[in-house]
Amino acid sequence: MPKLKTNRGAAKRFKATAKGRLKHRRAFRSHILTSKEHKRKRQIRRTGYVDPSNMSLLKQLLPYA
Repeated sequence: MPKLKTNRGAAKRFKATAKGRLKHRRAFRSHILTSKEHKRKRQIRRTGYVDPSNMSLLKQLLPYA
């Protein structure tokens, strides 16, 4: 049986935690930050986690994560 290939785009965007969850960077943090509230920018700084309903799809893209 051949090796499974990892989707490289997904590998750059998601990292697996020790418990097997996937974490990602939150959106809306790259530009036009002057018009966003301080509270909103502070909350965007935190790590986001993938919802369990999307885990089966991402397990296909990241078979070794």
